[in-house]
Amino acid sequence: MLAEARTGKRSPQVLRALAQSATFELAGASAVELLEWTAQTFPANAVATQSMANTALTTLIESFTPQIPVVFVDTGYHFEETLETRDRIATRVEVLTISSALTIAEQAERFGADLWNSDPDRCCAMRKVAPLTDLLSGKEAWVSGLRRSTATTRVDWQPIAYDDAKDVVKVSPLLLWTDDELAAFTAEHDVITNPLLDSGYPSIGCAPCTRHVNPGEDQRAGRWSGFDKTECGIHR
Repeated sequence: MLAEARTGKRSPQVLRALAQSATFELAGASAVELLEWTAQTFPANAVATQSMANTALTTLIESFTPQIPVVFVDTGYHFEETLETRDRIATRVEVLTISSALTIAEQAERFGADLWNSDPDRCCAMRKVAPLTDLLSGKEAWVSGLRRSTATTRVDWQPIAYDDAKDVVKVSPLLLWTDDELAAFTAEHDVITNPLLDSGYPSIGCAPCTRHVNPGEDQRAGRWSGFDKTECGIHR
């Protein structure tokens, strides 16, 4: 109780209980209903992350829950198109850009050049996971744009869950959307998208670790190609 009074953040036990009850109470809820529940349950204590590929999540936030801040993790290795997408989004909503405590030059001096090539897990941990984890340390809820259909590793994930590693309630309003549903929403609502999506990059990460995907390949085949790695670690 004293910790909650000092930080304004409820205990892991309380957050876990909130997530568990909401899983049942909001079963079958729409993306908008999930966002509105988040805004009401965690006022001033929730953030949303946007990867700047398809920005349907930000479009929904702009329309229904603008009080939820949108965050972009700048690794220093993004495609130019990704940064341009971020800048376009920033004309509609305020975007908070966060980054690693180490510059790329400092990282190279300490761990060697092109760490993404020699140890991609460590590179992701420093440039993506650490800055987001630091931000979430003072938050109660994290809204993500994850969808089950984008990776086989996500088929058992739930729209609302307690993330033990980051001590937040993780809300994924688009989790159950199919590719067709996302495409229809994108067309109907003039959603800003990364132009790389139309150029053979169905899953977009850092430029050194993302390649063009060939016809017939899994849509995440272009991520960390040549490594036994499928996730950056943010959603672990």
